Amino acid sequence: MLTTRRRAVATAAVALAGSLLLASCGSSDSGSSDGKTLKLWHYEGPDSAMGVAWNEAIKEFEAKHPGVKVKFEEKGFEQIQKTAPMVLNSNDAPDIMEYNKGNATAGLLSKQGLLTDLTAEAAKRGWDKKLSAGVRTTSQYDTDGVMGSGKWYGVPNYAEYTMVFYNKDLFKKYGIAEPTTLDQLTAAMDTFVSKGITPLANAGAEYMAQQYLYQLALSKADRSWVDKYELYKGKTDFHDAAWTYAATTFADWVKKGYISKKSTSLKAEDAGVSFIQGKSPILFSGSWWYGRFQTENKFAWGSFLWPGSNLTLGSGGNLWVVPKGAKNKDLAYDFIDITMSRKIQNLLGNKGGVPVGADTAAITDPKAKTLIADFNTLSGKDGLAFYPDWPVAGFYDVLVSETQKLITGSEKPDAYLSALQTAYDKGAPKT
Repeated sequence: MLTTRRRAVATAAVALAGSLLLASCGSSDSGSSDGKTLKLWHYEGPDSAMGVAWNEAIKEFEAKHPGVKVKFEEKGFEQIQKTAPMVLNSNDAPDIMEYNKGNATAGLLSKQGLLTDLTAEAAKRGWDKKLSAGVRTTSQYDTDGVMGSGKWYGVPNYAEYTMVFYNKDLFKKYGIAEPTTLDQLTAAMDTFVSKGITPLANAGAEYMAQQYLYQLALSKADRSWVDKYELYKGKTDFHDAAWTYAATTFADWVKKGYISKKSTSLKAEDAGVSFIQGKSPILFSGSWWYGRFQTENKFAWGSFLWPGSNLTLGSGGNLWVVPKGAKNKDLAYDFIDITMSRKIQNLLGNKGGVPVGADTAAITDPKAKTLIADFNTLSGKDGLAFYPDWPVAGFYDVLVSETQKLITGSEKPDAYLSALQTAYDKGAPKT
């Protein structure tokens, strides 16, 4: 997002710490800690489904480990993305942290020897049995840091996928029905443009713009195309039919006013707020927004899968990773185990997350039921296609800068695709 997972709900770096008295308890296999503190980093907002569930997990962890304090620090997604290799090579490394999954992120850190091998713990605690094959893909990395096989270096306790969020009140105001085909979605956007409304919330300075473009490509792609691009199972050609359609359509949507040229410098938070404030009727993004929209939207809203596509962006959620230099690894494993428990999974599901081990009967919120049902539909047809920035290290920044050029019109689709090809080929494993 994200994953790519680019977390719009945690763009600011905020340090949080509690104040409980410490007593002796537990031990760590690192042999260099008193076992009284678990240092935890993540970048989920406190109102997000994950933030709510993990706050509860912290309480449960401390209750089950008398005298042990969880020292939690909330970090910005971009902050961890850019500084993780340096921090994990220092004495400041946390005991456990949330980290982006994929070859260019968790895979790269595993290849560099900065993450703890969790294979034995995954088997011992049954994590490997709780995750479906599609979700498990991003937990394992081979010696080249390529996901899908090899040792376990991370554990997701939720899944995620992208969808079209829409403002039902604005659709109703202008007599527009919920689109079920791409033609209907396009017609809806034409109607909004005719009323002086830019239909799509967008953020050119972060992940959102490139994910619009990748979804357009996925609508013309199949699983073998994804495997070539993400897993190097064949050669990726950025001038093929799918990528060409995506780049030309995206550029055309800017010209038609579906996407504002002014969105070039906007961040995901800006786009999300635009939707929350009722200024943008449509936002294409991830399930990580669901909990926040439930809390903050003051209008009727809904969501649907991208019409006319069997594939969409998505995967297991971001990973719990344990740095190689963590001082309290046993405590870190215990915390992961609690986030995988039925209690925390049910809470996550009811707060708008996509749990990996919830009791479906315990999910009572109607919108949460829809969210999980749509995920099950995608998962059932092998429709999770990961994220565009995953294949090679540094590709996220390339996608941001090049897609910004496509928005401003300073670069044509053909040149855009050539730039992506050059960066991809430079970073991909040589075969």
